[in-house]
Amino acid sequence: FLPSLPENKILVAQHPLLIVANQTATVVCNYTYNGTGKEFRASLLKGTDSSVEVCFISWNTTKIISNSSKEFNCQGNHDKDKVIFNIWNMNANQTDIYFCKIAAMYPPPYIYNEKSNGTVIHVKETPTQIQEPQSAIPLWSLATVTGILALYSMIITAFFINYWQKSKKNKYHQSDYMNMTPRHPPYQKNKGYPSYAPTRDYTAYRA
Repeated sequence: FLPSLPENKILVAQHPLLIVANQTATVVCNYTYNGTGKEFRASLLKGTDSSVEVCFISWNTTKIISNSSKEFNCQGNHDKDKVIFNIWNMNANQTDIYFCKIAAMYPPPYIYNEKSNGTVIHVKETPTQIQEPQSAIPLWSLATVTGILALYSMIITAFFINYWQKSKKNKYHQSDYMNMTPRHPPYQKNKGYPSYAPTRDYTAYRA
């Protein structure tokens, strides 16, 4: 509710609190003006000291101009007895109190409203739990591939150990030697055979 004012005064009223859950806020600045101004400028200011201008809109009888700061996505619209500021892509760090400032620029005298109670915009954090199941899929794939590689390595290792043991055993059997010491036939010890030569056993050949 805006009471009647004397001439050349501006009074502004705002909603005290906005809860933002979808990153979009709409600040409505209702105002009353009884002067003769024809050119106006409305600003949305952030902070208790109103040190940050979020965006502004200026208008006269023929055109409207709106602009936004680099840190915000904001657009202003003018309607009868109100200015509407739409802000989107907001984040939790932008939670603060916002003030509407409306000024009569021309003709003189330049006047603007006294500081209103402002609107507290509370921006909720965007939930991120939805992304967790997506990160679990690569972990399961990695575990499966690691298990297959480990099993394959165990099989190859067992194969080479078995092959090495068989090769070692064959090599041991091949190293056996035959006694090549010359033997002399029985009853012929003096026929040129050395004395250390054992007697040849012909019975092995009779079969």
